[in-house]
Amino acid sequence: MESLGAPGAGIAIALENLFPPLPSEVILPLAGFTAGMGKMDLLDVLVWTTLGSVVGALALYWVGALLGRERVLALASKLPLVKTSDIEKTEAWFQRHGRKTVFFGRMIPVFRSLISIPAGVERMPMLTFTLLTTAGSLIWNTIFVMAGYLLGDKWELVETYAGIGSKVVIGLVALAIVVFIAVRLSERRKGRHANRG
Repeated sequence: MESLGAPGAGIAIALENLFPPLPSEVILPLAGFTAGMGKMDLLDVLVWTTLGSVVGALALYWVGALLGRERVLALASKLPLVKTSDIEKTEAWFQRHGRKTVFFGRMIPVFRSLISIPAGVERMPMLTFTLLTTAGSLIWNTIFVMAGYLLGDKWELVETYAGIGSKVVIGLVALAIVVFIAVRLSERRKGRHANRG
């Protein structure tokens, strides 16, 4: 972290948006710890990591924007157990709650990255998306950088507790997927029985 400096921490956070397995819960507290040792300026760390978050989010926004609604629907129609009506419902939900989703989504592990794609598909106004992403990312980054800064050489505690939170989120998502698949398979079986009758 000392050799990369604040710009390097920003690049790492930009990459974390594109490749979620890179954990911001490790990068940010370590950057804060390094700033606490006087090896980096705390304000520089906050500015660069937030800039990295925004750059990574904008890259995924443009993936969604370039794919567009029709391609996303076309891809969804080819996936097993997925109905285009699911995508349309998600789209309607995003249209109702888009701003909140982008802002609060920046503070939820895993979804931090994914939320940018539907924002791009829906062509949320770029200025709105950028401002909400910046605000949400600044809050998330500040919490983790300051935790590392204040905890000093115990900064790894942040990773431990954040890791538990990430596992809970991933577990809930996995459970939701299992329930979704079970419901879809049940609907498909009922449909076949109805056709036979």
